[in-house]
Amino acid sequence: MNEGAFISMSDAQRLVRTGSDIDFSDLKAVIFNATLKHPDEPSHTDTLLDVVAKIFATQNVGVKRHRLSAYDLPPGVYSDMTEHGWKKDDWPKLSPDVFEADIVILGTPIWLGEKSSIAQAFIEKLYAHSGETNDKGQYAFYGKVGGCVITGNEDGIKHVAMGVLYSMSHVGLTIPPQADCGWIGEAGPGASYGDTQEDGNRTGFDNTFTQRNTTFMAFNLLHAARMLKDNGGYPAVGNVRKEWDDGCKPGWPNPEHR
Repeated sequence: MNEGAFISMSDAQRLVRTGSDIDFSDLKAVIFNATLKHPDEPSHTDTLLDVVAKIFATQNVGVKRHRLSAYDLPPGVYSDMTEHGWKKDDWPKLSPDVFEADIVILGTPIWLGEKSSIAQAFIEKLYAHSGETNDKGQYAFYGKVGGCVITGNEDGIKHVAMGVLYSMSHVGLTIPPQADCGWIGEAGPGASYGDTQEDGNRTGFDNTFTQRNTTFMAFNLLHAARMLKDNGGYPAVGNVRKEWDDGCKPGWPNPEHR
């Protein structure tokens, strides 16, 4: 998060967050920004992520944030690429925050209708853990929820969300309803989210669609994380990899299996 970053919440968002009597204070969220901007430069994606972080903060949720462009993430689908020829890989510094979190959010700009290259690298790092399991023998990210925040110009929010959320689901994260939000400008060059206009207003801050979807995403992530945490994640029934590796196929309708 940028120091002194401007955070804007609508009146409706403030009413929602003050009306909640559910305790989310033991939940932890980690937010990754996959902007292509240098770590010292302002990021429009950060500006919308600020709103999500503010909603979480009002619910007393612990939040950690990382700008991925500040780290070295070499290409590859192993959890530490220094073991595969690269001199440096910062993912081992970041991955503990994913495993400690109940909620994982990826923010990305849209470039040429796609998520950023850094966002793709992040997804590949999640996939690097696809062979790992939790204490129940389930895939490692079971019990965590995922969402995405997208900014850019022209079109692409739903297209980018489709790929990001599918990837998160595939590696074991739970995707609640409406787990994406975003803002895009008009076709062609123009202001980006949070830019100051001539009248002093901030671009996109008055967009009800963005306000609503950001709020829905934030709270649906909280609700899903709350339910999973209260129930100890998913039951270890029919989804334990070791049972299949051992030759047993629990739940599979095989009449020859005894």
